Amino acid sequence: MSNALSQTWYMTQRQLLVFARQPAYAIITLIQPVIWLFLFGSLFKKVVELGGFGTTSYLDYLVPGVVVMSALSSNMWAGMGTLEEIQRGTLNRFLTTPVSRAALMNGNVVNNGLITAGQSLIIVLLGLLGGADCPGGVAGTAVLVVAAVLLGTIFGALSNALGMLVQERESIIGINTFLLLPLTFLSSAFMAPSQMPGWMRRIADFNPLNWAMVAGRSAMSADPDWSAVLGRGGALLALAVAAVWLSIRTFRSYQRSV
Repeated sequence: MSNALSQTWYMTQRQLLVFARQPAYAIITLIQPVIWLFLFGSLFKKVVELGGFGTTSYLDYLVPGVVVMSALSSNMWAGMGTLEEIQRGTLNRFLTTPVSRAALMNGNVVNNGLITAGQSLIIVLLGLLGGADCPGGVAGTAVLVVAAVLLGTIFGALSNALGMLVQERESIIGINTFLLLPLTFLSSAFMAPSQMPGWMRRIADFNPLNWAMVAGRSAMSADPDWSAVLGRGGALLALAVAAVWLSIRTFRSYQRSV
């Protein structure tokens, strides 16, 4: 177990080094969340007058939504990195070493989790600077970040599995493009559940994106519903474990095929 953890951290450092050498990429990944945050925050600021948002400021409501959506959109592309390593032959060369097979997959997931945590904190800080309020304080923000990381882990691990299965960029791009906006709009990211059609609310109840949203938004409120936080958080954790397990199994199947 200790060897697997140390090897996972080594693979994570390898991924982080690549990220650190591309500062332009780090900046670009923050541009879209900032656009969502302040463009939508200004465009729909009067929508809170409809009621059901639990706040008089739409920016307060929007910050957790943008954090979670950003975690989803950035981690859905993890499979592209896995596919690139397959095509370059890097992954196959690692197969000749005694490194843990779980570490080869989980290094990518942990790297994305650390980046997601940093990105989430920056978005929250930008929201606070823009006038948003966070009655839940540091604890509420921490819950939101953990929920975002768990959601990212789910879709990052699934994306890795997808990359090994399809081994085609076009397929990954097509599936990600198809899923991103439906998953976002079939949640409470931008609209209060009470203002959504009934069929959308029912679908949102089974949407992991919405689980992260409910957990983070509730924890950041003045009166957190900790049963909802723990319930949604537990569901995200269970799904994250299942997704990581699936990605490792898929990797072992890939290993047998080469």
